[in-house]
Amino acid sequence: MSRVSVTGSKRVIDDVIEAAYAHHSLHVTDYDDRYEGFEPGTSLDGAETVNERLVTVRSLESILDVDEDDAEVARSLDDDELVDELERVRERVNELNDERDELQAAIRDRQEEIDRMEPFAELGIDLEYLRGYDSVEVVVGEAKPAAVEAALEDADSIDVFDVFVGGDVVAIVARPADSDAEGVVQDALVGVDIALLDVPDADASPEEYVAELEAEQADLRDELAGVERELESVKEEAAGFLLRAEEQLTIEAEKKEAPLSFATTENAFVAEGWVPTETYPDFEAAVVDAVGDHVEVEELERASFTPDGDHHAEPVDGGNAGRDGGAAAAAEAEDATAEREAATDGGHAAHGSDDPPVVQDNGGAAGPFELLVQGFGRPKYSEFDPTLLVFLTFPAMFGFMIGDVGYGVLYALLGYVMYSKFDGAFRELGSVAMWAGGFTILFGIYFGIDVFGYHAYQLLPGDVHWPIAGKGLSPADIDWALAFLVVSVLFGMLHLNVGYALSFVNNYQLHDLKHAVYESASWLLLLNGIWVWIFSRHVLGPKPDFLFDSISLLTLGAVSFSGFPVVVGFVGLAAAALGAVLLGIGEPAELAEVLSPLVNVISYARIMAVLLAKGGMALAVNLLAFGAYIDGSGEGSFHFIFTPEYLSYVQEHSVANGGEYELVFAGLTTAFEPSGVGILALVGGVVVAIVGHLVVLLLGVTSAGIQAVRLEYVEFFGKFYQGGGRAYLPFGRDRRYTRED
Repeated sequence: MSRVSVTGSKRVIDDVIEAAYAHHSLHVTDYDDRYEGFEPGTSLDGAETVNERLVTVRSLESILDVDEDDAEVARSLDDDELVDELERVRERVNELNDERDELQAAIRDRQEEIDRMEPFAELGIDLEYLRGYDSVEVVVGEAKPAAVEAALEDADSIDVFDVFVGGDVVAIVARPADSDAEGVVQDALVGVDIALLDVPDADASPEEYVAELEAEQADLRDELAGVERELESVKEEAAGFLLRAEEQLTIEAEKKEAPLSFATTENAFVAEGWVPTETYPDFEAAVVDAVGDHVEVEELERASFTPDGDHHAEPVDGGNAGRDGGAAAAAEAEDATAEREAATDGGHAAHGSDDPPVVQDNGGAAGPFELLVQGFGRPKYSEFDPTLLVFLTFPAMFGFMIGDVGYGVLYALLGYVMYSKFDGAFRELGSVAMWAGGFTILFGIYFGIDVFGYHAYQLLPGDVHWPIAGKGLSPADIDWALAFLVVSVLFGMLHLNVGYALSFVNNYQLHDLKHAVYESASWLLLLNGIWVWIFSRHVLGPKPDFLFDSISLLTLGAVSFSGFPVVVGFVGLAAAALGAVLLGIGEPAELAEVLSPLVNVISYARIMAVLLAKGGMALAVNLLAFGAYIDGSGEGSFHFIFTPEYLSYVQEHSVANGGEYELVFAGLTTAFEPSGVGILALVGGVVVAIVGHLVVLLLGVTSAGIQAVRLEYVEFFGKFYQGGGRAYLPFGRDRRYTRED
């Protein structure tokens, strides 16, 4: 990227903005008040009017529910047509919208009145009998009749009363003991849970009044439907115009507000920003062609990096056509140029952030995974973009942790819906979900064709044997659980090695070899030295056997591993010691973290933990719903029962009866019989299966997804990546609904 400066007289600022906007390559940096004599510019004339019209257009689009699918063929739109048509559409839409609001308010009012009246209709007493008395008090409310009657009987202030009941509504008619007293009924009901109701002012019976209100409401709804149809007709007619108007006004607003980012004096302006280096000649030519000698365009710097590791922009030597025109510009605006040179010692006012903007260009399958990287922070211009690595590792970690064909299919389908129905971040998230679902299916096949916790390989013909029978959840599979712990550790070592290697490359490029050795190679030596020793035969006592046996199990006997020789273990210890020495020389304070490579790798054990947790939850759901048994030796696999007949067979051949099967749980669906209890058990089992697997599906997203993201962000990114870059947002936009004739 190249930092460029455009300096000229304010007389040509409009033309410069037009040229820069049309070229669509300049990422403008905001002026930050760092130079005496310069101040941020102000919007061009007409900006307020343009913004007011833009607000109007967007309001009309919201009222009419206009979206991009309503667009017509792009065409030009002149200012007069825009103003006249916008006013016409605004008046018509506002008139219809006001009418719609009034009708909706009237419908709500009728509904509120109906809701008020329904308790009285339930009571069944004409409204005229519930008001207008002098010698008695009438109170209506929602309460339990027994509590009301008890409170009234205990009230000394009431001479006689009667309670009429309709559902939960009570009407109390009472004569006070003191004829001059008021409010005695409400006083008597102070301790009663009652919701008092105001008696509506209507002469008709509640039923008739409700029917009348409902008829009025139906008429209002018919009127509202007519207004909605008119609005839909206006939408069909005006949608294309509104989309064109929004685009054109947005473009005009961006142009007129561009000077807010410039440094200005009374007579001159300075605009700075970044352009891709290869586009600079074309950008310079476009601006100079637009205003000639009234502007000076200069490539100030090109992004590079200094030995201290900071981003630096090297000055560019040599002249250019724009610089030749700078003399004429100075002659034309001598006072402005003098002010500029006084503030910058004859140079240019450099402002804004020194970091170049970043373009992440990960096309194809890896592109959507930029969303996960940006969740941590967009890469800086000086950093390696880890998107491709996230694409290669995140779906694999997620798929391994869930490892189920059924869940994988649902994840992929959900991702496809998001990918096909939405745009932007949701579309990218849908693509990520499809990849995660695909790897979940692959690992589900690997784990014995696991489908919602059921090993479908058991349905294969008897002479077909699947190499892996489970996830380590049954007694027969415990060795696989330990093997997957080793897999998690080995993956963590590989992942962290890549992170430290990238750190080494970064430090070498940004600093020098010495920094790379002290700050990165030291950690590589510690990481690999410690774990090579752990996997060696040196000091075998405290090391569990599965560290060595798992390799043979995972490779189905193809590779036998009994541990690295003792001498290799000594080499590992020596490498770790050398790493600690290098770390102490380069960063003494980091010695407090000397064991972090060990801890970081162990952190990847969460992959195995989530695998067992999700598999265990699916197993528990199936146990409850379908029941299961294992062989009597206690070393077999779980087998689900499914049918009452098979349950009877298992019970007959159970260990208790001298057989080979040990019943774990009978299951709900297996209790089915043609009776009320049996049918209820069957329905309950189906509900447990559906709801349970939905819960596992959702928890899989949160647990596996969050844990995979955590390993990427904390363990992996923490070794080489900071983030915090700015997106490259060139001034200008591609027209979609309008065109320039």
